[in-house]
Amino acid sequence: MSEVTLYGKPGCHLCEEALAVVERVRAEHPFELVEVDVTLDPVLHRRYGERVPVVALDGEELFEFFVDEALLAERVA
Repeated sequence: MSEVTLYGKPGCHLCEEALAVVERVRAEHPFELVEVDVTLDPVLHRRYGERVPVVALDGEELFEFFVDEALLAERVA
């Protein structure tokens, strides 16, 4: 089963929108979802900082700021 990781932070409206898209895709194409709050880890905070949300599929970063729903569905199908 694929693993999708959503790197984000609390209070981020783009992160909330990205999660909604990810959850819609997940309803049709099941995968493991890992949500990571980058503010809890100094290394991740430096790496992702203001460019959240970032969505990765099995370790490969696919999207930054916005998630292409059709492309994500295609990749996890």
